[in-house]
Amino acid sequence: MHSYDEYKAIIEQHLLDYIPKIDIKARTLFDSMKYSVMSGGKRLRPVMLLAACEFSGGDIYEALPFACALEYIHTYSLIHDDLPAMDNDDLRRGNPTNHKVFGEDIAVLGGDALLNTAMEVMFRDLTYFFDDSEKLKRHSCAGLTIAKAAGVTGMIAGQVVDVENGMDDCSQEFVDFIEENKTGALIAAPVIAGLGIGGADKEMIDAFTVYSRCIGKAFQISDDILDMTGSVDELGKTPGKDSHHERANFALVNGIDSARAELHTLTMSAIESIEKYESPDKKFFTDLAIKLEKRRA
Repeated sequence: MHSYDEYKAIIEQHLLDYIPKIDIKARTLFDSMKYSVMSGGKRLRPVMLLAACEFSGGDIYEALPFACALEYIHTYSLIHDDLPAMDNDDLRRGNPTNHKVFGEDIAVLGGDALLNTAMEVMFRDLTYFFDDSEKLKRHSCAGLTIAKAAGVTGMIAGQVVDVENGMDDCSQEFVDFIEENKTGALIAAPVIAGLGIGGADKEMIDAFTVYSRCIGKAFQISDDILDMTGSVDELGKTPGKDSHHERANFALVNGIDSARAELHTLTMSAIESIEKYESPDKKFFTDLAIKLEKRRA
């Protein structure tokens, strides 16, 4: 298998390749899309998709359109999350947010364009496999997995519950829903989609579904902790946003110590869920789970 940095380099080399040519009269739209897509970041989601595909014996370049589509979806969500109507943030990855550079109107449209482009990329990919029913099935299921995770049964639903539920009256059930959907869904999806493209069997997909859901929720709890303890320099964005907006998250509702304990429990559960796989390539996923836990400030 490739290393994390090698997957990341492949993704960044091809990130702009799948964006359709935009008429010069709408050049600002492309500039907005490019500005946020190429602003850096961990590329965690697409890296996980390529790694899962390769772990299951697949060709990472066959999965690359889906990996880039995932990053478009993630980037659109960040653009919209930073808008004044949402988190009202001036910084993202250490740079001015999209709406600070292009205005709120273009930021909304740029985010919309990235989401739509992601769907276009995944649909276009299917047209290459009309003569291969097995690959067509695998790629169709991968696209559906990603679309569902980004939509009304995943990320968007989590965002709505996050916006509507204040810290003082939010039950643990609602906190768990936010953690599992707002961020967790779009971290679990790439693993399942990548395995599917690679031709994994049901047993492997079931095991890695547990893994991906655990680290998906863990990642959001880690974000919650960092939002309370991190600095602008560490985060690349303004800390304390949930507290400022009085929005519930695991760390605010349960306390930092409980959040760190839950983060560790989820990390260990993720590692245990794939313990039965003896392949040395498993180390990529166990090391990643530990690395994500240790990203806390």
